[in-house]
Amino acid sequence: MPPRPIRSALLSLALAAMFGAAPLLSAAPAQAVDQGPASVADLAEGLLDAVVNISTTQNVGDDAVKGPQLRAPEGSPFQDFFDEFFKDRGGSNGGGNRRVSSLGSGFVIDPEGIVVTNNHVIEGADEIEVIFTDGSKLKAEVLGVDPKTDLAVLKVNPVKQLTAVAFGDSNTMRIGDWVMAIGNPFGLGGTVTLGIISARGRDINSGPYDNFIQTDAAINRGNSGGPLFNMYGQVIGINTAIISPSGGSIGIGFAVPAELAANVIGQLREFGETRRGWLGVRIQPVTDEIAESLGMDRAKGALVAGIIRGGPVDDGSILAGDVIIRFDGRDVEAMRDLPRVVAESPVGKAVDVVVIRKGEQMDVKVTLGRLEDSEQQASADDPAAGDTGDAPDAAAPVTALGMTLSELTDEARAEFGIAEDVEGVVISEVDAGSAADDKKITAGDVIVEVAQEAVMSPADVIERIEALKADGRRNALVMISNKSGELRFITLRMD
Repeated sequence: MPPRPIRSALLSLALAAMFGAAPLLSAAPAQAVDQGPASVADLAEGLLDAVVNISTTQNVGDDAVKGPQLRAPEGSPFQDFFDEFFKDRGGSNGGGNRRVSSLGSGFVIDPEGIVVTNNHVIEGADEIEVIFTDGSKLKAEVLGVDPKTDLAVLKVNPVKQLTAVAFGDSNTMRIGDWVMAIGNPFGLGGTVTLGIISARGRDINSGPYDNFIQTDAAINRGNSGGPLFNMYGQVIGINTAIISPSGGSIGIGFAVPAELAANVIGQLREFGETRRGWLGVRIQPVTDEIAESLGMDRAKGALVAGIIRGGPVDDGSILAGDVIIRFDGRDVEAMRDLPRVVAESPVGKAVDVVVIRKGEQMDVKVTLGRLEDSEQQASADDPAAGDTGDAPDAAAPVTALGMTLSELTDEARAEFGIAEDVEGVVISEVDAGSAADDKKITAGDVIVEVAQEAVMSPADVIERIEALKADGRRNALVMISNKSGELRFITLRMD
């Protein structure tokens, strides 16, 4: 008796023959015939010699941890899994200093001896050794590291030319494309795993430039720093992180895309450090409410909440309240896109920026500065300086949108500890349960702008709100400064 699926097919064909109907089974599309590579043996054979083990030793006081990184967003339900993954690894449980060894992965990108790995694989190491597939070992020196992207470049001095691999174009990779990982899981040596790209553009809160490729190719402890290949043998990602409740692969791994890694690695090789572009703005997300208040058809871009004094755009080319929607020919769909595209741009480059300013789209030209570790970058976490202005005339306190508004006098500055360079209208009281209270506005905050117009007195605030209502607006876009001068935009319902 045929198996049940075959019986069903025969029954379908019999019914079609009897009644002249079309068969219930339809032919598979031509593109579905190819079910993936029959074998990756030839591909793997040509790549294995370029993938190396990274062995590090370190004198530590606590257990050393080396493996694919796990970084959970704050409050993530996976945090317990991450903690368990990193617990009790790499050394004895006794106290005091001890010498700890750890293993990771890497790959050769230059036959003269340039090796790429993850920063967290070699971070804090006293000695680094590169182990090749033939068992030979070479001491390595660090040419440069970049903790923000978790990349490191090493140099060894080989006695003969090494097998090297090249970067491919990760931008052309699609969800569902086949990929192959090679690495050193659990110290076993060169191990090949196969999978597909599960997702692109993943932000796992590991750094300011997150744009990970997600894959289900098995990645385990020790795979960190190893390459993720396309089916042409090109490196399209560097395996960096996993999510796992047990420490083993559950098919959720993350790789730094080649489009990001190649630029960073090139700078580390040339300069021993990264030289990133810097715009000098503080940004925040564009919510649906903010988009509505600005007359935008949908929420997109990065809202400029403040300008860094002395920065590249402190010349008025970009203003607080602008929404950056395109940078150097690249669309900025979400706030997190901007820091990455700015950082990838060369220092000193003049770039075209498209902004929405007071409801109108504008083109501006800016010249990028250099992002230093001590400088502030295009990030929602960076403080920005507020604008200064002349002191307003005295005005009586008023109540609006659940807030009591008062003139920002010297007495008010002293009472709330407001910085001297903050100007606007002080909020002296916030009604519990009001819209302002819901948006975390507190007494001592200062209203700097309403609907992108500066306000210097309580009467100015009332006037702007009434004008918005007259225009049929339901939300007021308000720029708020805290006591120290850090700015943010919020929207307040006016109905």
